[in-house]
Amino acid sequence: MPDILATGIVAKSGLFTVESLDLKFSNGELRKYERIKGGGRGAVMIVPLIDDDTLLLVREYCAGTHDYQLGFPKGLIDPGEDAMQAANRELKEEAGFGAKSLTELKKVTMAPSYFNAKMHIIFAEQLFTESLLGDEPEPLEVVRWPISQWQTLLTQADFTEARSVAALLLAKEHLISRAN
Repeated sequence: MPDILATGIVAKSGLFTVESLDLKFSNGELRKYERIKGGGRGAVMIVPLIDDDTLLLVREYCAGTHDYQLGFPKGLIDPGEDAMQAANRELKEEAGFGAKSLTELKKVTMAPSYFNAKMHIIFAEQLFTESLLGDEPEPLEVVRWPISQWQTLLTQADFTEARSVAALLLAKEHLISRAN
């Protein structure tokens, strides 16, 4: 692990803080890195299974790509919540369902060279209808997708977010291993 010699704030906005790191590596090499400083609470992405063969996805506006993307419900873990509580809350806010059964499939990072952000991918089953008011600026479109058509989902022009792709593949593997 390189030694951190100094840190500083390069830029700050309402959402992001860019931090600089002056590092010294074990071979004596000195480098300056920049990263988006995370809040540390983490986030969740939920793969909801409404019945034995139907996934729930949401289509929502994404400012980074300025388009609508199809993906799984997701959101930040609020103060005082654990990942499972956040997953159930986000599922209720974004898809209008709660889950009686939640299983963590994997914790993933996003661009770890630049972000200290962790996301828990949660598989949700035994869904029931329940809605909570979320923070989305417009209602999200809830899309039902047959899990048997998972390969077709991968070809959809608006299903491109790497975390959703990873979540789909992890969920598919989870179902296969559970069946064996």
